Amino acid sequence: MTETTPESTLRATTAVFAVALLVHGADHLRRGMDATSALVNALGTLQLLFALFTVFLVFRRHPAAPRAAVFIGFASAVGFTIVHLLPDWFGPLSDSFINAPPASGVTGFSWFAALFEITADLAIGIAGLWVLRSRESIPA
Repeated sequence: MTETTPESTLRATTAVFAVALLVHGADHLRRGMDATSALVNALGTLQLLFALFTVFLVFRRHPAAPRAAVFIGFASAVGFTIVHLLPDWFGPLSDSFINAPPASGVTGFSWFAALFEITADLAIGIAGLWVLRSRESIPA
């Protein structure tokens, strides 16, 4: 039986995170890029770039990977919650699934994709914290 290490957990969680990115992105492509505001599209693109960079760092086993995972994980979870799960309170920063108009193309798959993404965001953030804490407890 092999022991699960914080680093191996971070890599496994990052793989799931990458799948969640693809699923959420596929939903946005299915719905059409005009279903969201230019601001949501721009922020989503920026998040995707940071997320892909984090995936790269984790699989290269870069020392900064856990910090990147914490940052992108928790920032993305907050961002996607605000954009998709809260009512349309934020104007151009909102793509609310609550009472979404039919033209927005929101379906059960959209809900699944958003919730999967948010869960994966939290998981990679927590895994990054676990690695950082494990490094602090190792004597120099």
